[in-house]
Amino acid sequence: MHIMFNNPLVYVVEYSGLEAVEVIDKRVGRGALIRDDAAKRFREELKELVDHEVGPEEFEAFMVPWAALLTQPAIYH
Repeated sequence: MHIMFNNPLVYVVEYSGLEAVEVIDKRVGRGALIRDDAAKRFREELKELVDHEVGPEEFEAFMVPWAALLTQPAIYH
């Protein structure tokens, strides 16, 4: 498990052995485990976004297509 990204909007954990990322949208308290090719695409797009240091508006636009997958309630311990 590796914390890949953490900001006020989103928390992303990478599970390299599973080829998966867990994405939690902090604003709505929901998340999803994204696997295989979709996880690879998410990682690549997130890396490109972070490398270009975009603002909050661009980051929110990046999350729009992924939001439909974030259906599981996030439970904090």
